[in-house]
Amino acid sequence: MALVSMKEMLKDALDGQYAVGQFNLNNLEFTQAILMAANEERSPVILGVSEAYIPYMGGLSCIAGMVESLIEHYGVTVPVSLHLDHGSTYEVCIRALHAGFTSVMINASHHELERNIEITQRVTEAAHVLGATVEAELGRITGREDDLVVDEAEAMYAVPEDCVRLVNETGIDCLAPALGSVHGPYRGQPKLGFDRMGEIRQLTGLPLVLHGGSGLPDEEIVRAIALGTAKINVNTDNQIACTTAIRSYLQEHPEAYDPRHYLVPAREAIKASVKAKMRLFGSSGRAGGEA
Repeated sequence: MALVSMKEMLKDALDGQYAVGQFNLNNLEFTQAILMAANEERSPVILGVSEAYIPYMGGLSCIAGMVESLIEHYGVTVPVSLHLDHGSTYEVCIRALHAGFTSVMINASHHELERNIEITQRVTEAAHVLGATVEAELGRITGREDDLVVDEAEAMYAVPEDCVRLVNETGIDCLAPALGSVHGPYRGQPKLGFDRMGEIRQLTGLPLVLHGGSGLPDEEIVRAIALGTAKINVNTDNQIACTTAIRSYLQEHPEAYDPRHYLVPAREAIKASVKAKMRLFGSSGRAGGEA
């Protein structure tokens, strides 16, 4: 199945009151695990690539080519979107689109609102010409994921009225408002702004995106979905599952040297983690058919 944009899958998620997971690609095994999990669960899926991982994984064209080849190799028949996560500039978003990405996130939330709107509008115009979707952020989501670091002192909740302006003046397809979630592991109990989440969803009419989906209590995930969150980003939980499996294997087999011997269990651990999230988000079985 060819790569698709996020537009229809997020619309279907809103209508069906579930969410589609964005699971970040960190290497070959992560890509294999996520695609296999989606196909086995019959779930639509969004493959996220953070800007920090582009050079590590050999560049945008290499990543897109790997994804397309694996979709063919595994006979994946569920909707798959390839998404640039936290694109920092117009230029990197355009490069991703030209490489074959079907969706991009432009993160200009560190700028003043007017500048955020200006940059986001340019990206959206270009992406829509190519049939791709655009996600934008408003407010500041704290924490660390990959090389993205935002200190707690810089945290800023999204203002509903600003969200309306951003949506109306840019034409974006989904919105990631900062509402208390963080990138990376949580320290203490997270406090999501559910009242504001519902207000922003009602005012903008767009699918909302929840960053920092790893480590949130299940009941908060379910509540966020009920309030219009249609895309949930997960990376840290899958990274932890991968690393834990590798450590366990090497402790039990200190003589091991063939990477396949510890990377295959790691891949299975990632796949299990992804499947669990898909079931929690309610996306399992939503793609229909049989694998």
